[in-house]
Amino acid sequence: MSTISSLNKADKDFCLSSYIAFRYIWKDGTDFYPGFRHSNYKALSMAERTGVKTAADIDREIQKQVDALYARYEQIGILLSGGMDSANLAAYLKPGSHAYTFTSETGVFNADAERARTYCRKFGLRHHLIEITFEDYKRYTPIVMSRKWAPVHSIEPQIYKAALLAKQDGVECILVGESADLIFGGMDKLIAPEWTFDAFAERYTFLEPSLVLSAPVAQDELFERYRIDGNRIDHMRFMDEVFAIESSSSYLNAFGAAELPYYDPYARLVMSEPLDMERVRNGEPKYLVRELYAMKYPELEIPFKIPMPRPVDAIFRDWKGPVRREFRQDIPMERLTGNQKWQLWCAEQFLEIFSAS
Repeated sequence: MSTISSLNKADKDFCLSSYIAFRYIWKDGTDFYPGFRHSNYKALSMAERTGVKTAADIDREIQKQVDALYARYEQIGILLSGGMDSANLAAYLKPGSHAYTFTSETGVFNADAERARTYCRKFGLRHHLIEITFEDYKRYTPIVMSRKWAPVHSIEPQIYKAALLAKQDGVECILVGESADLIFGGMDKLIAPEWTFDAFAERYTFLEPSLVLSAPVAQDELFERYRIDGNRIDHMRFMDEVFAIESSSSYLNAFGAAELPYYDPYARLVMSEPLDMERVRNGEPKYLVRELYAMKYPELEIPFKIPMPRPVDAIFRDWKGPVRREFRQDIPMERLTGNQKWQLWCAEQFLEIFSAS
């Protein structure tokens, strides 16, 4: 995924601010240090995707994709949460396939694990619970950062650990349902409102660089690419392009570091008709995926959206914050979420490891 190059521009302050704001370096050709070269995910073009109008269309096309995978691989596994996206994919696997669900002594994964267990019983899958601890973060984060040449999303060490265990079980390819939110209208809190430019920029910034960095670099340039009609923003295109890169790059990097192929059937699809925003706004995000879930699990209630959990709130609850000079020493740590604290911790780990390289 990433290669060393001497042709890139080194700008540590920009890259640090970009990671803090967006969880990835959005500007290609700009890196933390000379000789580093990050590489971001490139989404499939619309011409490479198959249009779908109904849940039955999705069902048919995913079945085709999985059949093609089984022509290549004998053992296919799945990252299985308690939500709809991966639950639907579980229905296409052969009995005896391996399914991996994250767990933690913090209890953050309890609901996920119970629902995933139900899915595995229904389709005869071998269910594995993978406990995630702070020791895992400390052990695996440097590995996935080394491949990315940048700090990483908190999901990446988890995925890397799951991939290693799957390889031990003989799994040759892992299914994930990561793209369903983006393609089928699952990001309802971000896509449903009629945003002003400033409001969306504030909402989408994961952590404001000026709040935590000693030399913050404004990240307005990325948002400005999507400004329309004065103080409005093309937030749907922003999500299709910016969010897609940030999210999918995490999976690409983590599985790549473990040298295990992964496959996202949803990423090969596109809605043939415009997203029905009225349905999304009225409590039906991902309505086609919901209908597919009802087809596969008619005996179960359709779950609310369950993002893949991470135990960062508990792990970083008492963390005092970074001490390197790149960070402010008056950061209001009590105001930050676990995910925001993770970003600071991960960024400091990256600087500690690579600043002398």
